[in-house]
Amino acid sequence: QVHLVESGGGSVQPGGSLTLSCQAFGFDSRYYDMSWYYQAPGKGRELVAHIGTRGVTNYTDSVKGRFTISRDDIKNAMYLQMNSLKPEDTAVYYCTTQTLNLWGRGTQVTVSS
Repeated sequence: QVHLVESGGGSVQPGGSLTLSCQAFGFDSRYYDMSWYYQAPGKGRELVAHIGTRGVTNYTDSVKGRFTISRDDIKNAMYLQMNSLKPEDTAVYYCTTQTLNLWGRGTQVTVSS
């Protein structure tokens, strides 16, 4: 069955770090662009970071210099290293490959003192 599963979310204080993981099942993710989106309370889903099949990355301005997207094609997985977290990063984070219109169920990240 083709699906994506996110993990690694949690609660952290401002300035802290988290690493999110996205495991792909049922397909070889190395052939697809992959992305992380987030959805804050009361807002729409927004792009956080994107990684192409050759490893080219791009980020939304608010996370540049703090978040790093990466992929491990051997493990069929993608990651989001989040540093210097801020309360406004609080959201549900989703991984996706839009080529397949495939989304995970999301993982909650809460940044609060």
